[in-house]
Amino acid sequence: MALTAQNATQELEAAGQAGDPQADQLVSDLIDHKEIDGVNALFRTIGTLKPGQDLSQLPQRLADFLREAAAPPPDWSEADVDAAEGFFGHHHGEVTMLQGTVGLIGTYLSPTGAFTLRSTGRLGGVKGPGRRLSQSSRLFLDMGNKNALRDGTLAANVTKVRLVHASVRQLHKKSGAWDYAKWGEPVSIKYTTGASCVFSVQILEAMKNLGIDVSKEDAHGFMCAWHYVNHYLGTPERWQLPKDADLVTRIWDQARNDEWKKTEDGVFMTQQAVDFYKQFYPGPTHDALMALVRHALTDKYADMAGVPKGVLDLASGPLAAGHGVVSGLGGGLLGGSVQKATGVNPYKDVLGMASKTFNEIQKFALTHDQDDQPQMHQELGDDR
Repeated sequence: MALTAQNATQELEAAGQAGDPQADQLVSDLIDHKEIDGVNALFRTIGTLKPGQDLSQLPQRLADFLREAAAPPPDWSEADVDAAEGFFGHHHGEVTMLQGTVGLIGTYLSPTGAFTLRSTGRLGGVKGPGRRLSQSSRLFLDMGNKNALRDGTLAANVTKVRLVHASVRQLHKKSGAWDYAKWGEPVSIKYTTGASCVFSVQILEAMKNLGIDVSKEDAHGFMCAWHYVNHYLGTPERWQLPKDADLVTRIWDQARNDEWKKTEDGVFMTQQAVDFYKQFYPGPTHDALMALVRHALTDKYADMAGVPKGVLDLASGPLAAGHGVVSGLGGGLLGGSVQKATGVNPYKDVLGMASKTFNEIQKFALTHDQDDQPQMHQELGDDR
């Protein structure tokens, strides 16, 4: 049985109690045997795996897991690959930026998700979200890379994320601090499915809010890509996201009203992300980026998340009186094209220039002088 608009509420409630037994057992064994350094090395290995690569040098249990995990979605086809590649051929840069900003902040609006992310802060680095944002952004960049859906690189990247999710479940289980009656399973299938909705149809909604035209064919291709990712995250077919963008939108519209709420954890996580990006987008550039994020999310959800309002509040109108400040950034992130677009719809030009620089900076700045692979620890917490 697949998810439908009719059964989604009931099915997602059940998914909130479900983890990933195969990945959970593997990671539990690794943690129990205190193979912490080994786990880090194995994650790096997973990130470089290609189809047909010799797995005999890996521990047998990991090799067996990877062989089984490499199987494609049962209903995957060449037409799905073509559709996904068509979407990214048109929208790769801008959608990567929106997933790395609007999408990530959207996940903080899930109380369970925000609590989980904050309580596992050590996995992302206690001094800030740089490593975690880097990991997520790398996944978004990789989704649209040439042949990523054909040569196994995206599957390997998502499988690594699957094992990170399993590690979080095991750390919570071993800590004895997780409230299963209140929260369900840590990083449950419900959470990963919800996050996949945020990074897919919520992003399509954000693009619409920004005046970006996405054809029906391209929207279908984007959902094909997230159907693929959802599969490699270990999602059973019962809870797999359909490839139908309209259907997933209806499912998400139902779930979002119950799922998204303002919490102290969510606002904390948003502030961390906002402060982190400020390192790379100072002054009015950062204000313009945050204004764009607010408009993409809408004020309702931006306020829930704690996205700051600024002097360049694009959401109040087409750049309003602030357009001169933005267009005067002197060939930087937003350049002079904003002035040209004022009075029409500046968002396409703003986003086009912003996404180009955003992705160039991410490839360097988010991983510079940082270990860009998951760091495993035997304790939870974020030094709060």
